[in-house]
Amino acid sequence: MILANYINDLLYRYDCVIVPDFGGFVTNRKGARLHKDTHTFYPPSKQITFNSHLKVSDGLLANYIASSENISFEKASTAISLSVIKWQNEIEAKPLAIGTIGVLTLNENGQIIFEPNHSVNYLAESFGLSTVETSAIQRHKEIVKPLLPVVEKEAKKGIPTFIKYAANAAIVLTLLGYAGNNAYQQSKDKEVLANQEKALEKKIQAATFVISNPLPTIELNVTKKVAKPFHVVAGAFQFPENAKKKVKQLKKQGYNASILGVNKWGLTEVAFNSFTNRNDAINNLYKIQDTVSKDAWLLEKN
Repeated sequence: MILANYINDLLYRYDCVIVPDFGGFVTNRKGARLHKDTHTFYPPSKQITFNSHLKVSDGLLANYIASSENISFEKASTAISLSVIKWQNEIEAKPLAIGTIGVLTLNENGQIIFEPNHSVNYLAESFGLSTVETSAIQRHKEIVKPLLPVVEKEAKKGIPTFIKYAANAAIVLTLLGYAGNNAYQQSKDKEVLANQEKALEKKIQAATFVISNPLPTIELNVTKKVAKPFHVVAGAFQFPENAKKKVKQLKKQGYNASILGVNKWGLTEVAFNSFTNRNDAINNLYKIQDTVSKDAWLLEKN
């Protein structure tokens, strides 16, 4: 079993492949790029790096080997451990080539240095795309000179200086006259509008209003509704129809029954009577419990 072949397969599908007790191969996506010196276009790819701190197994490599070789997960894990021991012994003596993925070496401090194989592209989306070399593109800066208004220039040459000054003076006088006339007209309009407003104000002040047939006075008798927060409850019903039947039944028996509303459990509550005073409500509750229903209770509800 060649462990590097399984790692190579998984790098096309996943961004990280961990070899237990050895390290992890991590991929980083790189976009298409152009080498300015060689004029070479490179397609999008995956850049392979090695992290010696990723040693805890995530089960990915062992599961893939077990399914590929049709063996158990334990046997696949044992095969990985044997390959790792072999790699650790080889890298002490010489650079270790991990298939077509790259080469691992030890530096002076005993740290693993990884040199990836740039000729292999592990990005599946770029399958079939290769590098393209082109010749250098020569770019020339073109200086565009603005066109001179020849006709206008010639026309200006033929106009004497005193005519130019006279024309400018005429334009200035015209503008001043227009501005003065406009200002005078605006002042005149404001004066007329002010006179009209004053005249209208005098008419309003002098006006008298006489109502020959006034409307009769209406007296409204408003009775203040007294809050009755204390209720002697007869029961709580799941269906509103049953609550209405209970109210009719209690009213026939002489109680001032009413529906209090729906509580937080979705049940419609019905009261025998409601009171403004707590003591009155408690006395009525004891009376109803002794004579009508022992299940009645007191509810304080605004």
